Amino acid sequence: MIFNWLSIVAGIFYVLLGIVVIVYKFFVIFLEPNVAYPLGGLFVLYGAFRIIRAIYRIREQQDEE
Repeated sequence: MIFNWLSIVAGIFYVLLGIVVIVYKFFVIFLEPNVAYPLGGLFVLYGAFRIIRAIYRIREQQDEE
């Protein structure tokens, strides 16, 4: 159960990191816009994937109880 909540927190972190990369065009080094936008987009998509997967697992566990 804790893993699912940590997945949600990590997902939120990835979404926020993606937004920061897109807005500031910085991830360890300064990035060109043609690199920052796809990288930020990937972070946002991966964060959303982690959040959705964790919510799905939490609902499955609640149905079993």
